[in-house]
Amino acid sequence: MELHSNIFFPIEIIGTIAFASSGAMVAVRKKLDLFGIIVLGVITAVGGGMLRDLMIGTIPPHMFRNPVYVFAAFLTVLVLFLLFRFRPHLLGSHYMEGYEKVMNILDAIGLGAFTVTGVDTGVDAGYGEYHFLLIFLGVITGIGGGILRDIMAGETPFVLKKHVYACASISGACLYVLLLQFTRSDYAMLLSALLVIAIRIQPLPVESAGHTGGIGMKTKAVRNFKRAKGTALSAEQAGTGQNGRMEYEQKDRKLKNYVQ
Repeated sequence: MELHSNIFFPIEIIGTIAFASSGAMVAVRKKLDLFGIIVLGVITAVGGGMLRDLMIGTIPPHMFRNPVYVFAAFLTVLVLFLLFRFRPHLLGSHYMEGYEKVMNILDAIGLGAFTVTGVDTGVDAGYGEYHFLLIFLGVITGIGGGILRDIMAGETPFVLKKHVYACASISGACLYVLLLQFTRSDYAMLLSALLVIAIRIQPLPVESAGHTGGIGMKTKAVRNFKRAKGTALSAEQAGTGQNGRMEYEQKDRKLKNYVQ
């Protein structure tokens, strides 16, 4: 599959970077150490593929036989750790909003690529006649890493709260399995991945935007702090200075503890 090799590999690397970034940001928000950040980042990026391989009896999973995705995830997490370690003020800066938007797009691309790759892996393993299994493999490849991340972080998995993310993966997997009944063209993979991206790219609430959910919560906290700061200063000017100043100082301490 020439198109698969030439196009989908770099797309999968892009998705790996986006997924690893989201896992790392959740770990930062949970105030985990470097090892915890690496574990959550890597498991978010490659955990879905690992679950897929275990389900179809591919032992050891592909991530251990060809760890290029693991290395890509590791390097992504390491860069983020060093960046926020020596530039902690970036977590509360306006740059995070732009970063969040970019990661949201890359996350959608990764979800589309991983979903159709999961289906394709099932076909290559000899399960082409088991349509439900193929759909499940595609979906678990796309969202499995995020589920493992949320469980390890002690949170309710995002896909159980915001169904759009899972629906995007399910729709793409179903379309690809349907197209496989007529052709196994690389363009069928591409069309199915584009469907996932089109559904997933729809604006989601900032505080929980799929794999990038940990980023949005941080940005929202900063915006809330700025609003509280403005309210406190306005109250002070209106003659309620003591109460306004106390509210401002409390919000200030909370934000500093949150972004450290």
